Amino acid sequence: MSAPQNDPKEILVFNVNWLGDVIFSIPVFKALRKNYPQASITCLAVPRVKEILECVPGIDEIIIYDEKGKDRGLFAKINLIRCLRQKSFDTVFLLHGSWSRALLMLLANIPTRVGYQKKGRSRFLTHPVEPVGDEVHKADIYLNVIESFGVPVWDKTSQLNVPAEAKEAVVKMLTGNDIKADEPFIVVHTSGNWNLKRWPSFYWAELIKILMTELRIKVVISEGPKELEWAKEIAKQSQVTPVILAGKTNLQELIALMEKAVLVISADSGPLHIASCVNHNVIGIYGPTMPSTTAPRGKAKVQIFHKDVGCNRASCYYLACPDNICMQAVTVEDVFTAAKRILGN
Repeated sequence: MSAPQNDPKEILVFNVNWLGDVIFSIPVFKALRKNYPQASITCLAVPRVKEILECVPGIDEIIIYDEKGKDRGLFAKINLIRCLRQKSFDTVFLLHGSWSRALLMLLANIPTRVGYQKKGRSRFLTHPVEPVGDEVHKADIYLNVIESFGVPVWDKTSQLNVPAEAKEAVVKMLTGNDIKADEPFIVVHTSGNWNLKRWPSFYWAELIKILMTELRIKVVISEGPKELEWAKEIAKQSQVTPVILAGKTNLQELIALMEKAVLVISADSGPLHIASCVNHNVIGIYGPTMPSTTAPRGKAKVQIFHKDVGCNRASCYYLACPDNICMQAVTVEDVFTAAKRILGN
């Protein structure tokens, strides 16, 4: 499929819903900006990812689609459609695969609509794209939408800009927790967006203990506000005193925190992918998800631990798993040895 004779001037990208997936979509904006440097590029997305999109190079405007809040009802959607019509977009790339989003773009009178032809969406699209297999990396799934339209892609890595005010806030936060401006520290992000992705709490506790006692380096636990008790329990089990910043940073401050650390250690999660965009030293712990489809694609050379435990489940969503052996298979010694090597370098 070839690109139109006239380059798009007003581009809309209807983005995906989750933090890690949005980071995987960053190369889409890089490619669009490089190929259409004079175009206006707008991103339409849900509220939870707004802060991260504000740090993505190449986006001129962000429109929030609050499908579970202010944009939920019929009249709200009519207002959204009117707003989109007033913007006079000429092209929309739908990274999200939902049926309703494709219909919204049709009703918004956007003349060129590019997206995957699944869930009966083809009738709403001018350029339906053949779906790719589940074994393809998520970033390549999103890039395939624009590549099918004839947009060349040279760089598939993700990067984030770190706001100056977020950097200043993090320095104050660390100083208030007895970490000096030039003092090295490690960030550990100990949770995942579902329980199967969690490394056991006693593994985290033991890792934090030996990092702080044997390497004599401070450790910061970064989590969202809902994970505060989980972070406190890990700190208690560790028998040392890591700095707990659970719930104390917004997304942009989390980016700044991870940029400043000498090493970030995380399970497969949005924060792992944030770290790979802003830090060179990252360790990722994988279990139920496959690195081949969700490995970080930032500037970091990430050390990934993922072990085959013989349960024949790729990208496992068996939430009733009784023992989570895939995560337990990665040992504290594995991660500590990698951390020592990275910090030694």
